[in-house]
Amino acid sequence: MRRLLAIGEALIDFIPDTTDSKLKDVQGFSRQVGGAPCNVACATTRLGGKAEMITQLGHDAFGDLIVELLESIGVGTQYLTRSTKANTALAFVSLTKDGERDFSFYRKPSADMLYSEQEVKHIDVTDKDILHFCSVDLVDSPMKVAHKALIEKVKQANGSIVFDPNVRLPLWENESDCKAAIQEFIPLANIIKISDEELSFVTGCENEHEAIQWLFQGDVKAVIYTKGSDGAVIHFNDGTEITQKGYKVKAIDTTGAGDAFIGALISRLLVKDEVDIIQLLKKEGNEILKFSNYVAAIVTTQYGAIESIPTLDKVKDAINNK
Repeated sequence: MRRLLAIGEALIDFIPDTTDSKLKDVQGFSRQVGGAPCNVACATTRLGGKAEMITQLGHDAFGDLIVELLESIGVGTQYLTRSTKANTALAFVSLTKDGERDFSFYRKPSADMLYSEQEVKHIDVTDKDILHFCSVDLVDSPMKVAHKALIEKVKQANGSIVFDPNVRLPLWENESDCKAAIQEFIPLANIIKISDEELSFVTGCENEHEAIQWLFQGDVKAVIYTKGSDGAVIHFNDGTEITQKGYKVKAIDTTGAGDAFIGALISRLLVKDEVDIIQLLKKEGNEILKFSNYVAAIVTTQYGAIESIPTLDKVKDAINNK
């Protein structure tokens, strides 16, 4: 079966027990396993695909918790390493009334940032594999070098690469470093997934059409543009596009919604025999977006990025009954 290779951070999110409070005013939190690549791997697996998590955790209780959850869901951990040199990353989150978030990260450095390119040598890659990564672990660190090594390995095997910038400015010393890192990796991907909140920052273009076109550089053949409850659009480098409306729900926690969306989308690519994922998106893009939009919407109605991911049967039943 085809696989997702998800590289990057796996961490613990501390979600507040109250909403509409500044982080300094929150008195109680509940812990949730998170980190965008980890969320994507879990969503992909829960929705019928096969995924491997590629990261490094500390030799600590939080690392143990993450491994246990990944294995309980079925995400592969054969490429996951542990370190005594740094702890597992932590993120504290505050929520507004509509579920929007503010983050405070504890990772200076965290174990994932010390993941070495030497570990990538042990990863077997085929043309059926899909690599997914985000920008959080593209800060200057051994992990950034490991990303480049794995990307090159996937390219040599004729695999596919999906990049979701997933901008988290609190993790960067300044905005320009974040933007530069994202722009450095965009040409290396085949598919870019980007949200309406990130588009102008990443591209430097205020005009939506111009910004989307700016992303078509290097190996980029498709841009998946997400607009929250307004749905999503797949733009292709030949000028064609596929649009699918979103679902209106009462959101209480948007943490992980974008990760659930791209995890759901990747799961649909993995369960098909079509190796060329761009052609698959062109042929079945409407149904794939409909599926992914629903998953993302449902995730926002519950707390926790992973625990709120619905089962494949629930998604199919819901979509078929609409």
